[in-house]
Amino acid sequence: MAGPDFDQEIKALRATLRTIEQVLDVEAMRGEIADLGEQVGAPDLWDDQANAQRVTGRLSMLQGELERFEGLTARVDDLEALVELAVEEGDADSLAEAQAELPKVHKAVEALEVRTLLSGEYDAREALVTIRAGAGGVDAADFAETLMRMYVRWAERNKYPVEVFDTSYAEEAGLKSATFAVHAPYAYGTLSVEAGTHRLVRISPFDNQGRRQTSFAAVEVVPVLEQTDEIEIPDEEIRVDVYRSGGPGGQSVNTTDSAVRLTHLPTGTVVSCQNEKSQLQNKASAMVVLKAKLLARKKAEEKAHLDEMRGDVQASWGDQMRNYVLNPYQIVKDLRTSFEVGNPQAVFDGDIDGFLEAGIRWRRGAEQN
Repeated sequence: MAGPDFDQEIKALRATLRTIEQVLDVEAMRGEIADLGEQVGAPDLWDDQANAQRVTGRLSMLQGELERFEGLTARVDDLEALVELAVEEGDADSLAEAQAELPKVHKAVEALEVRTLLSGEYDAREALVTIRAGAGGVDAADFAETLMRMYVRWAERNKYPVEVFDTSYAEEAGLKSATFAVHAPYAYGTLSVEAGTHRLVRISPFDNQGRRQTSFAAVEVVPVLEQTDEIEIPDEEIRVDVYRSGGPGGQSVNTTDSAVRLTHLPTGTVVSCQNEKSQLQNKASAMVVLKAKLLARKKAEEKAHLDEMRGDVQASWGDQMRNYVLNPYQIVKDLRTSFEVGNPQAVFDGDIDGFLEAGIRWRRGAEQN
């Protein structure tokens, strides 16, 4: 019975891969990789640094996507060969190995299929994530720190580099806010479904009477800009403040005024960076964050205007999008997709792929309606 079941599973995997191949347009991808490879080999490439970064970044992203697709195709080929060998020779060990590999291949193919749904203008970009503690006092600050750890753990699972720009610690525990970048292709498209208000329900470890506490944290996700993106900010529109970096509990971690806070006066947008050693480096990093947030604001305003013209008064995302309940029962449930898991600790340890995939599919369905 195992043979026919495997045949059906492998046929389904190949059918999905064919669909992915068409959506990715793998042949066109190979052609572009060859063209970009020639540009990278040109001796005058770095005469124009902005173009050079665009070319090398695009080449790296396409090569990674192609390697991922070809690697999955090879895994399906190997799985099919392993099953055939096991059936022909009656090898129970090989059959057990194939049975163990099948769900792993399924998961990898499904993840790549979800990637093909990321076709928004900035979906292929790296992500800039800001987390802020909301209502709930010290529990909210602790929750904000837990969420940051969750996303960093997710990035580590996927071997994505994380760059922390700013962390503002709360007095008793946790974080008031934090901003960090996830440097990976499609990080923005993937993590953008995490934007919104997250709600935690638990017995507060900070309450001497052991009462149940509800707390909130807000997650904002914007794309990291490339140098070719047109966001010009006149100097007179920015106020620059410098201050000393601070650590947990208000500890001073820097004896010089190296931390930088930028305020965009027309919009009131404020960003800060304190994780570099020099004021100049912090200002440059803060400017990257500010430009990304202003671009996201511009796009949101354009979308709101279009929605108003269409008579669409419903927001795409609700204010509260996910509940993390630790008491009286344990469950993490997304209110948009209804995807849920009964192991909050695994989620807090970075196992959020199920939520991400469900969110991306939900968003695509909402866009098509």
